Parts: sequence; structure tokens; C-alpha cells
Amino acid sequence: MIGYVTLGTTDLDRAAKFYDAIAEELGTPRMFSTETFIAWGTPDGPAGIGICYPHDGNKMSVGNGVMVALQARDKAQVDRLHAIALSQGGTCEGPPGPRGDTFYAGYFRDLDGNKLNAFVMG
Repeated sequence: MIGYVTLGTTDLDRAAKFYDAIAEELGTPRMFSTETFIAWGTPDGPAGIGICYPHDGNKMSVGNGVMVALQARDKAQVDRLHAIALSQGGTCEGPPGPRGDTFYAGYFRDLDGNKLNAFVMG
């Protein structure tokens, strides 16, 4: 149902480095980029992610309660994605581990404060 998610940034180059590292682990290439927007994904693949400067020219802000979930292959990849995020300057919002019986996830924020997680079900 979701085609892609776009998150705001205050520094496109800095955010690009963060998401390039995450995308490399997921095996997801950049689809395209401009001076104000970068997107990662695959044509006709699962939902992609983009980062951009706000179109209206106002300051970027983080949505309260908004989170992007990145689907991992397995628990080990959840652990790696969380570690990559932190190594790129992200902050921990909850270390990788089980949440209930069938959900395993690690939570983090990117360099602009956007909340993400890496997860696997089952």
C-alpha cells in the first residue's frame, strides 16, 4: 500500500551519508537525486524512502508519533542496521530486542531527529 516515505532534513549531504549506509545494508540503491531531494528504492519493489528540504521553505521539524519502519531479513540484520545508524551519528531510541512474542526491532533517530526502526516479524 505504501509507495514511499519522505522525511525532512536540515542538511541533505549529511543525511545522504546516513541513509546511504542504511540502504547499503538493505541492498537498496539510490533511485534518483536532485539538489533538494534523494530517494532510495527499487522500481516496482517494496516501499522506498526519500529525504528532502521542506518544499515550503520553512524549517524542518520532526512529527510527533511518526516513525518509519525498515523491514529486515532477520534479527542479525536488525542488529546491524541499528549499529550502522548509531555509527553514522544516529541516536538510540531502544536497543534491538524482542517486543512481544513475534516482533524483534531496534529503534533509532537519524541526524535530524526522525524516528526509525529496523524490524523482523516471526
